[in-house]
Amino acid sequence: MSKWHLIIDVALCHNCNNCFIACKDEHVGNDYPGYAAAQPLHGHSWIKIEQTERGRAPMVDAAFLPTMCNQCADAPCVDAGGGAVQQREDGIVVIDPEKARGNKDIVASCPYGAIWWNEELQLPQKWIFDAHLLDRGWAEPRCAQVCPTGAITALKSGDDDMARRAGAEKLAVLSPEFNTRPRIYYRNLHRFTHHFIGGNVLTQNDGALDCLAGATVRLLRDGAPVGEAVTDAFGEFKIDGLEGGDEEYLLRLTHEDHEDLEQPVRLKQSVFLDDLQPKRR
Repeated sequence: MSKWHLIIDVALCHNCNNCFIACKDEHVGNDYPGYAAAQPLHGHSWIKIEQTERGRAPMVDAAFLPTMCNQCADAPCVDAGGGAVQQREDGIVVIDPEKARGNKDIVASCPYGAIWWNEELQLPQKWIFDAHLLDRGWAEPRCAQVCPTGAITALKSGDDDMARRAGAEKLAVLSPEFNTRPRIYYRNLHRFTHHFIGGNVLTQNDGALDCLAGATVRLLRDGAPVGEAVTDAFGEFKIDGLEGGDEEYLLRLTHEDHEDLEQPVRLKQSVFLDDLQPKRR
């Protein structure tokens, strides 16, 4: 049977917070019996946007990551809820606002920290994929509807079909080691979870420094290639999606008019290499 999924493109999120505001607009002060009690005005972020920054000037990369309940296929909250948390046939996980009252274990059960505790109502609460709107015929949840860049896409698909699509399009989920099988997928997640090596390449031209375009930059780890780029008109290159954690790489630069240049790079976080200058042949 088809289930609801989200695909979020990290590269398209500009941190406008429309999704966060739409969630607040929908739930603050509004009760939806059987779906969710009203969300508090302050203290809850059922949809929130994480931020990170990579690199340094002149190559800085800011990325924004919308997060929410992952609507997990193997949701721990369902087991912790004792009947108060339901996974519907369409895959959406809903916490019953009456049955779950007083059960704070539901909050602790979520490894993603996506369930919030309403102290006033003594309720665990979270984003419900706007199930109350979808049940009334809406084609998508409000977070997808209000996204001005198209970073958030909602779709219904079988889990197997979605897994095949994820493989073909290089989609990823958050913390797959939790083994909860999330139905929120991310495109370009490496912008938030991985690192890059960038730099600029210069050459001597009639006694003056000039940008070297068309140089091939290859990156190796333990002798195996892990990335490749060609310098642009400004002599710049960027190889992304790299593991950090003090990994050691070898950068190898080649150009038909210059001698090969090799430089080891120890990658703890994203780096920019200034003024690489291979010698002319």
